[in-house]
Amino acid sequence: MPEPIRELIPPTRLMMTPGPSSMDPRIYRALATPLVGHLDPWFNNVLVPDLQDLLRRAFQTSNKTTFPISASGSGGIEAAVLNPLEPGDNAIVCTIGTFSERMAIIAERTGANVIRVEAPYGRPADPADVRRAAQGKKIKFLGLTHGETSTGVIQNLDDFRKVADEIGALFVVDAVATLAGCPLAVDRQRIDICFSGAQKAMSAPPGMAPITVSPRGEEVINARKSKVQSWYFDLTTTMTMWGKERTYHHTPPISLIYGMREALRIVLEEGLENRWERHRQNQQALMAGIEAMGMSFLCENPGDRLPTVTAVRVPEGVDGEKTRKQLLEEFNIEIAGGFGPLKGKIWRVGLMGYVSQKNNVLLFLASLEKILLEQDYRLSAGAGVAAAVRSYAAQPAAVGA
Repeated sequence: MPEPIRELIPPTRLMMTPGPSSMDPRIYRALATPLVGHLDPWFNNVLVPDLQDLLRRAFQTSNKTTFPISASGSGGIEAAVLNPLEPGDNAIVCTIGTFSERMAIIAERTGANVIRVEAPYGRPADPADVRRAAQGKKIKFLGLTHGETSTGVIQNLDDFRKVADEIGALFVVDAVATLAGCPLAVDRQRIDICFSGAQKAMSAPPGMAPITVSPRGEEVINARKSKVQSWYFDLTTTMTMWGKERTYHHTPPISLIYGMREALRIVLEEGLENRWERHRQNQQALMAGIEAMGMSFLCENPGDRLPTVTAVRVPEGVDGEKTRKQLLEEFNIEIAGGFGPLKGKIWRVGLMGYVSQKNNVLLFLASLEKILLEQDYRLSAGAGVAAAVRSYAAQPAAVGA
């Protein structure tokens, strides 16, 4: 007889990655609650409006069209790009890393004329370059990644909103790595389409991509001359599923929706401003510890560093992959490496949502120091943790987790 299939017992990891992030126990409890059908009156009349209200508060918007797409963050990119763009449209996409490049690639598949405004890895795009790229053209779409997790860079939304006004373009923002972790206000910053990912600073399970569309964005989508290239990501049909009509489109992942709702409850209980400050403080301490250990960052300008993901240069003489493997096997800490041209050159350390805690920062620095000393990397024992402790002492009283 074949051996019985063993029970699934995953290891418990501290997910200090660019996503997914470790979750609050409250979210696990929400995931274990009874399943209902997506056509159940309770789902349509209680859960859906409740979840949409929580998402509007997190996005800081009153947009009617606000709901979670049943997809990963990359599905959010698909929806935000495919719906407004048609063949022949002119689009500008600021490409500063892997995920902003993904937005450009998806835009090209619509048949639009895509102009990339590039910046070296580790730097944000320059709004002046967008102005120059738009000269003499009618630009329909300006796409921007707020927080580029492949390089640890954050971009100033207000600067690009001004440019979008000047060139008359829709302002489309990828907030996958920033919603609930960094300052973001969709209505105040007049973002036309904004999307995120559940598994990042919200610390919900992967598989949902919240999106919000302004009235202007809706007008552009509804005025299309051709059908959206994707049936699944066509917002003209999913908007009715999540609207008053509650028309059937697909079967959403009910349990993931439960988890997202609880994650949003946690976000709003803490308060957005408190949450943003917590992420800032913990990254400041992490950076102080990294610098005290003699290491540097891919993003040289501190003001351009993404608070939720820090890209650390692998020091000369250190085996980056061996270090990551030892962190995982010895301390159950998972961090990420670099993509493409940055492979083997950086570590990407996530401090997102539930993971962004003082004790996690100190544990990571102590663990990393131990591994580096074993690789004969020269540093003063305890320097990283001591610098982080001083950073915390110099900042206002810690907020949140």
